[in-house]
Amino acid sequence: MNRRQFLKLGAAATTTLAAARFVPTTFAAEKPKRAALIGSGWYGKCDLFRLLQVAPVEVVALCDADAQLLTEAADLVAARQTSKQRPRTYKDYRQLLQEQSPELVLIATPDHWHALPMIAACQAGADVYVQKPIGVDVVECQAMLTAARKHRRVVQVGTQRRSTPHLIEARDQIVREGKLGRVGAVEIYCYYHMRNQSVPPDTDPPAHLDYDLWTGPAPLRPYNRLVHPRGWRGFMEYGNGIVGDMAIHMFDMVRWMLDLGWPKRISSTGGILVQKNKKVNISDTQTATFDYGDLQVIWQHRTYGAMPDPQYPWGATIYGDKGTLKAGLMSYDFIPQGSGEAIHRECVYELEAYPEDKTEKDLEKHVAPAIRGHMRDFVACIESRAKPVADIEQGCISSACCILANVALQVGRTLAWDAAAGRVTGDDEANQLLRRPYRAPWVHPDPARV
Repeated sequence: MNRRQFLKLGAAATTTLAAARFVPTTFAAEKPKRAALIGSGWYGKCDLFRLLQVAPVEVVALCDADAQLLTEAADLVAARQTSKQRPRTYKDYRQLLQEQSPELVLIATPDHWHALPMIAACQAGADVYVQKPIGVDVVECQAMLTAARKHRRVVQVGTQRRSTPHLIEARDQIVREGKLGRVGAVEIYCYYHMRNQSVPPDTDPPAHLDYDLWTGPAPLRPYNRLVHPRGWRGFMEYGNGIVGDMAIHMFDMVRWMLDLGWPKRISSTGGILVQKNKKVNISDTQTATFDYGDLQVIWQHRTYGAMPDPQYPWGATIYGDKGTLKAGLMSYDFIPQGSGEAIHRECVYELEAYPEDKTEKDLEKHVAPAIRGHMRDFVACIESRAKPVADIEQGCISSACCILANVALQVGRTLAWDAAAGRVTGDDEANQLLRRPYRAPWVHPDPARV
C-alpha cells in the first residue's frame, strides 16, 4: 500500500468513525424538553445552538446581566428553534429557575458565576450542562459535585475534547491499542498570545450592563472594557488564568485518554515575567507538573515568542517507549519508535450536514462537531440517567487540579493532594486558599449544605 492509498483509507476511516459516533439520536420523550441558558454571550450561544441542532428542546428562557447580549441572543434563538417562539429573558437566574422550571439548564457565564447557578439548577430539579472549569476554587468544585449527586442530576461539563471525533479515534486506535507502549511522560501546552496588551482607562460601565450583578461574588473592580465582553479571562478575579482556561482542556483530555484520576502532587512555577505593566493580571509564563508517581503530566504556557511546533500550538504530546502521540484540536499524529507506519488524522467538519455553521458568528467551526457530540451524549444520559462522558466528577478533578496548580504557584511549593479528604496534606496556608472569599451578599457554597 503506498502513502496515497493509506491516507485515502485513513480519511475514509475517520469519516466512518465520526458517522458511527455521532449519528442522530432517537429520544424516548416526544415532547421537547424545556431548556434555559444562563450566560448568553459567545460560548453560551455556541453551546445552545449545537443543542438545538441535535435534540428536541424548546428554549424557554435566557439569562444575562448584559441586556444587549440578552436581546441579541433571544432574537437568534427565536429564529433558530422549531417553534419560532422567543424565549423569556431574565437578569437574575434565580427568578428564571423559579418562574420557568426548566428541565435542562446550560451555564456559560464567566467562571466566577458557574457554581451558584449550577447548584441552584440542581436543587430546582434540572439537569445541567456547565462550562469548564466548573468553579473558580476547589471548594466550589466539591460543592457542585455534591449537589449533582445529592439531587440525582445529570451534569455534563464542557470539556468537549472527550467528544471530538479524531481524538476519540486517537484514544481508541492508538492509546488503547497499545501503540504507545509504556507511557512515562506527557507534555500539555498552549502558546497562543492570549494576554491583551492594551491599557485602556477605567470608565463607567455601559448602561446595558448591570455591572454589580455581573461581578456577583467576585471582588468589585472598577469597570474596564477589557473585562466585558469576553475579556474577563485576563483577570484572576473571575477565573484561573490560562491554566484554568486552556490547560484544563488538555489535562482533561489526557486523563480521559490514559484513564487517570487525581495526581499525587501538584507544583507550579511562573508568573508575569515578560509582559509587565498591563491591565490584565494572569501569568504570561507558567509551568505546572501533575505528578502521578510513575507518570508526569507537565503543562506549559507562554504568551509570547515562537511556538515549538506551529501545527500544535495548543495540545498534548504523549511519550511512550513504542511511539509518540501528538493531539490537538485540528489533528493528531502518531509517530512510531523505529519501524511502523506513521498515522495522521485531521479534524472532522460537518458543514454540509449543518449548513448554518457556515455563517454563524464567531463559531469555531472545527469544534462544532465535538459540541454536538457532547450535547447528544448529555441528552441521551438525561433519558437513561447514566453518567455522561464528561460527568461532573471528571470535571471536578480536572478543574480542581488546574486550580491547585495556581495555588501551588501562589504559595511557592509542591502540594501533596489527599483526594479522599479533599485537602492538601500538611499545608494550612494552601488549604486556606481552597475557598475564595465571596463578596456580600453572596454566600460561598458549602458541600455540607447543598
